[in-house]
Amino acid sequence: MGWLGKVVGGTIGFALGGPIGAVAGAAFGHSFDKKEERYLSQGGGLYPNLSTDEEAQMTFFVAAFSMLAKLTKADGKVTDPEIASIETFMTRDLNLDVDGRNSAVNIFRQALHSPESFDAFALQFYRVFRVQPRIIELMMDVLFRVSAADGAISPQEDVLLQTAAGIFHIHPMDYERIKARYVKTINKAYAVLKCDETASNEDLKKSYRKLVSEYHPDKIASKGLPEEFTALASDKFREIQDAWESIKTERGI
Repeated sequence: MGWLGKVVGGTIGFALGGPIGAVAGAAFGHSFDKKEERYLSQGGGLYPNLSTDEEAQMTFFVAAFSMLAKLTKADGKVTDPEIASIETFMTRDLNLDVDGRNSAVNIFRQALHSPESFDAFALQFYRVFRVQPRIIELMMDVLFRVSAADGAISPQEDVLLQTAAGIFHIHPMDYERIKARYVKTINKAYAVLKCDETASNEDLKKSYRKLVSEYHPDKIASKGLPEEFTALASDKFREIQDAWESIKTERGI
């Protein structure tokens, strides 16, 4: 049973501080009790019944839907196409079951009305995953994927996406390459391999091999990515392979 099953099944209490913890507590109907307070004061972990990986997975899941909620509200209102894009993301991209979808919706709704800012959620997420750049980039990919799902990224959404990139310490060039996967700015295949069109065949090959190693789904999952998001890691892995095949064909390598 993963972290979500434990929470949904009521077999765990948790006490995570900050805006992510506030949203999680409200979404799962949990109240922080004295027993947990004593446990923490004695040096216990934030999640007494969760492994370290499950703690990270929970943080990623709650942070993702909290930031997505703030993104959809960036222009002052939440539209039907935006809601549809979230629902599509949950069902098609993540393949969430009923409990997973209900949990994601509850988190989304709580974050939507939370007084905390997008920046606050992004900063807390970064503090947990700051030494795991691939996990951070996957989160950035999630934010772009949903923002562009209705066919365009609004100026307000773009401001928040750039804010996230700043908090996550993502280089402007890497930001443009992630964006190019969803908005036509530069050649997508080269953007996926983190190279430009002037790169040599050897540099492209080195980048491909490095990315295939770093983004193997098993390796990503072992670093705190929730199992509900592993399909995205697999998509990323295939995207890297497809980009390399496309460039090989183009260049006759």
